[in-house]
Amino acid sequence: MKKVHVPVSTPYDVAVGPGLLESLGKTVKSLCPKAGRYVLVTDTGAGPNWASMATDSLDSVGFAGDTFTLPQGEASKTAANLIDLLNFAAAHRTTRSDVFVALGGGMVGDLTGLAAATYMRGAAYIQCPTTLLAAVDSSVGGKTAVDLPAGKNLMGAFWQPRAVLCDTDTLTTLPEDVFTAGCAEVIKTAVLFDEPLFDLLAREGRSFDREAVITRCVEHKRDVVAEDEFDTGRRALLNLGHTLGHAAEAESSFALSHGQAVAIGLAVVCRAAAKTGICAADVPTRVDAILEKFGLPTHTDAPFPALMDRMLTDKKRAGGTINIIVPEAVGRCAIRPMDTDQAAAFMKAGL
Repeated sequence: MKKVHVPVSTPYDVAVGPGLLESLGKTVKSLCPKAGRYVLVTDTGAGPNWASMATDSLDSVGFAGDTFTLPQGEASKTAANLIDLLNFAAAHRTTRSDVFVALGGGMVGDLTGLAAATYMRGAAYIQCPTTLLAAVDSSVGGKTAVDLPAGKNLMGAFWQPRAVLCDTDTLTTLPEDVFTAGCAEVIKTAVLFDEPLFDLLAREGRSFDREAVITRCVEHKRDVVAEDEFDTGRRALLNLGHTLGHAAEAESSFALSHGQAVAIGLAVVCRAAAKTGICAADVPTRVDAILEKFGLPTHTDAPFPALMDRMLTDKKRAGGTINIIVPEAVGRCAIRPMDTDQAAAFMKAGL
């Protein structure tokens, strides 16, 4: 097992390794000594495989609790389901000193975190990511949200978990396409910060060491979040590929997974950066090659006007400006503010 400490306003540890769900109860007991109950939030993908292990561990140390299960997929990350979860917690007499436990992918973690942030003005929660994407990205950093009809993550709050338990055993039950989607965030991290990691992934493909690579990605995210917890500066780098990616994801009515959409956004912004002279021509060539090696898409068929309309509702826009994250080289990226016309021309160059 490896451990990464995240030194933010409410510090916590991210543990990465096998068998961590078996110690969930002891972890919660030590971090939330006043808690008597838990609300375990999961989905129809993770729940059948891992919910009983999690609840057995919690029950074994004296907790009582209930399980709230959502249909798997981004379509469940709604304000309506958030309210249903809050009402579920209240109906089961959950108190402010009790704990929410998120067991699943990014959708479950985001929705559970927002529920914890708002329930009785703030309750503790634990992240137990069961997908690669959630382990390396969404479970760390305290961003919680649900989607609105106008776009992704438009209703949210910053609320740090008390702990993150990345049990690598849970990756063994992932469908291949879900694991592949998570690889997009791993590749994104490498393009942002770590050319040696990029080269390792290009060599090893899907056979990379899960524990080592997840830990390395978490360390990179830890460094950025510790510097910019509330996303007012450098943390914007983590949005590499996300501006157009979120637009493509929403325009597909979420037929594209988040990871597939990020892969498309990453490929587009790399091609655009090369065509506009920001990075060398080999950058998009290398990025397209590694995405294709992992079975990830590099293009979208969505009409550009529709994508641009989605981009204009993105929460990263400030007034008439959009911060576009552009690669200057593999392992080094920059934040470039663009007005909407510039952003449109830039993105169009990469399609």
